[in-house]
Amino acid sequence: MTTFFRDTATVFSREFRPVLRDSVGLLFEMGQPLLFLFLFGSLLDGAVGSSWQWFVPGILVMMCLTGPMSSGYTLLVELIGGSLERLMVTPLNRTAMLVGRTMKTMIVLLAQAVLIIVLAVPLGFELYPAGVLAGLAQLVVFGVGLGSLSFVLAIKSAPSGTLFYVVSQSVMFPLLLLSGVLLPMETAPAWLRAVGYANPVTYIVEAQRALFSGNLTSPSILYGTAAACAIAAIGLYLGNRAMRRGV
Repeated sequence: MTTFFRDTATVFSREFRPVLRDSVGLLFEMGQPLLFLFLFGSLLDGAVGSSWQWFVPGILVMMCLTGPMSSGYTLLVELIGGSLERLMVTPLNRTAMLVGRTMKTMIVLLAQAVLIIVLAVPLGFELYPAGVLAGLAQLVVFGVGLGSLSFVLAIKSAPSGTLFYVVSQSVMFPLLLLSGVLLPMETAPAWLRAVGYANPVTYIVEAQRALFSGNLTSPSILYGTAAACAIAAIGLYLGNRAMRRGV
C-alpha cells in the first residue's frame, strides 16, 4: 500500500509539474467557458428562471466534459513519442499511473471551476456553500470516470491516434447538446427530450443545477450522483485494465 501511494505521488508530480510551469496555458484553456459565461450567460439573464444558478452549473459540466475527455491527448502524445513505453518498463504500479494522472486532471478541473464560480458571483450568481461543495465533489467523481475513459481511448488509438480524435469529437458534442447544458431541454421536441433522457450527462446537469441552487432535497441529485458514480466505476475499471495490460 505504501508503494502504491508513493508511485501515485511520483506520477502526479510528473504530470502536474508542466502545469505549474505553464500556468498561462491553463488560463488559455478557459477561454471558451469564460466567453460562454460572460456573453451567452448575459443573453440568458432572466430568460430561464434564475439564469445564473441555471447557467453556471452547465458551464462547469461543459468544462468537466472537455477537460478530462481531452486529457487522454497527453497520454496519446506520450504513446506516439515512445515515452510511455519507457515508463511502462519501470516498477511503477500500473494502477498508480492511472490514479496519478487522474488526480492531476481533477486538480486542474477544480481550480478552473472555482475561478468560474468566483467570476460569476459579481454577475448575480448566489453562493450556497453546501450545495457548491457537493456539486464540486460530484463533478470530481464524474471527471475521474471521463478522464479514465479518455486514457483507455488513447491507448486503443495508438499509434495513429485517429480513433481518439474521431470518437472524442463525435461523442463529446452530442453529449453536450443533448444534456441541456446551454439551452433548456424543456422547450425541445418530444423526440429530442426522449433522446436527452437517455444521456447520463443530462442527470448530472440537473443534479448540478439543484445543488448550486441550494435545493439539497431534490431527487435529481440522487439520479445525478448515481450517473456520475456509474461513469467513474466503468472508467476506473476499464482504465485500470488497460494500464495493467500495458501498451
